[in-house]
Amino acid sequence: MVRPEPSAAPDPWAQHQPWARQHNKSVLQPVLGMVALAVPGLIVLSMLGASLGSTPVLVGAVVALLPVVVVVAAFLWVDRWEPEPSRLLLMAFIWGASVSVLGALVVNETAAVLGEGALGAAGGDFVSLVISAPLAEEAFKGAFLLGLLWFRRREFDGIVDGVVYAGLVAAGFAFVENILYFGRAFADAGLAGAGGGVVLVFVLRGVLSPFAHPLFTAMIGIGVGVAARSRNAVVIVVMPIVGYIAAVILHALWNFSAAAGLFVAVYPLIMVPLFGALLALVVWQRRREQRVVAAQLPGLAASGWIASSEVGLLASLAGRRGWRSAVRRQVGDDAADAVRDYQSAVTELAFLRDRMARGTVGAEAGRWHHELLRSVMTARTRAVNAPNALGAAWRQSPPGWAPPPTVLPPTPPGGTQLPQPPGQPGRYRSPYSQPPQPPPAPGGRHC
Repeated sequence: MVRPEPSAAPDPWAQHQPWARQHNKSVLQPVLGMVALAVPGLIVLSMLGASLGSTPVLVGAVVALLPVVVVVAAFLWVDRWEPEPSRLLLMAFIWGASVSVLGALVVNETAAVLGEGALGAAGGDFVSLVISAPLAEEAFKGAFLLGLLWFRRREFDGIVDGVVYAGLVAAGFAFVENILYFGRAFADAGLAGAGGGVVLVFVLRGVLSPFAHPLFTAMIGIGVGVAARSRNAVVIVVMPIVGYIAAVILHALWNFSAAAGLFVAVYPLIMVPLFGALLALVVWQRRREQRVVAAQLPGLAASGWIASSEVGLLASLAGRRGWRSAVRRQVGDDAADAVRDYQSAVTELAFLRDRMARGTVGAEAGRWHHELLRSVMTARTRAVNAPNALGAAWRQSPPGWAPPPTVLPPTPPGGTQLPQPPGQPGRYRSPYSQPPQPPPAPGGRHC
C-alpha cells in the first residue's frame, strides 16, 4: 500500500497574497486609470487648440516646460527619504493637468456666465476669478489627495507625503494653465512685442511665482498628512477641511491681488513668507522622518531582517548616498539600483512599524507588514546577487550572521497586534522572512 505524500502545511498568509491572486488586476487597473485620466487631458488640449490655435499652444507648451521641470524636480528632491510610487506620482501630475483643469474650467465658465447675468461683465469676471476659481480649482486638486487618503492610506506616512502629492497635482494644473497664458500672450504680442509678450508673462509666472499653485494646494496636503497620522476621528475629518479652507483663502487672495493691482504688496509680504514657512515645515518633517527610520532600524536588525552592520548606512541620507556611490564605483549601476531598492523597502517597513506603534493602522496592519517584509527580502535577494553590493561600502567585512527565527513584534501601547497564524501562537516562521545568506567572502567571512 502506497502512503500518500503528506501535504504541505498551508500558508496562513495565502489569503493575504494579492501579488499572486490579483496579478492581472494589478496590471489592468493602472492602465485603465491612465486612460481615464488622459481623456479629460485630450479634451482640454482640444479646447486650447480651438481657442488659441495650434502654434500658440505649441509655443505655450514649450515655454511652460521650463518652470514645471523645476517644480517637479523640487518635490522629487523633497521625496528622497521615502520615495512614493512613481505610478502614483505620475497619476497625481496627470490628474492635475487633466481632471482638475477640465472640472475647474467648466465650473469657472458657468460662474462667469451667472455672475455676468447678475452683476454685469465686471462682476462676472470677479466672481469667476476671486470666488469660483479658488473654490473649484482647490476642490478638484484636493480630490486626488482625499482619494489617496481613502483608498491608498498605506502610501501616506505624514505631512511630507501630503505636500509631495499636492505639489505634483498642482504642478500638473499649473503646467496646463501656463500653456493657456503663454499661448495667449504669444497670440496677442508674440515673444516680446507690445505689452511684453511671452517674455513678460514668463517672468511673472515662471520666474516669480512658479510655486504659487503648489503653495495653495500644499495646505490641503498638510491637512491630509496630519489626518493620516491621527487616530482621532475628528482630526481625520476636520484637518483636510481646514487645509482646503486655507488653500482657498490663499488662492483667492492671490487672484484678488492680481486683479486689483496689489501684487507688489501681497507677493513679498504674504506669499514669500508663507513659502519660507512651508520650506521650514518640510525640512522639520524630513528630519522627523529620519528619526523615525533610525529608531526602527535596530529592531529590524535584531529580528534578522537586515544586517546590524547596515544600520549606520541606512540611518541617514548621506550614509545611503555614500553606500550607493561606493557600489556604483566598485560594482556598477545595476548593483547600485539594487541597493537603492533595498534601502527604499527597508524605509517603507520602518515607517509602517512606526505607524503600528502609534496605533494609526487598522486591521490591514498584519497583511501590510507581511507584504513589506517580503519586499525587503526580495530586494535583499537582488542586492545579494549583485557581487559585493551589500559590502562595498563597509570599511571591513562584518562577522557572519545568521537570521534568527522571525518573531512577531510585541504589541506596542495603543498599537495593533499582527494577526497570529492559526495554531502557531506567539512565534512563527514566515515563508518570506528569511533573508538569503550572502556568499562567504575570502577567509570564510560574510559580506
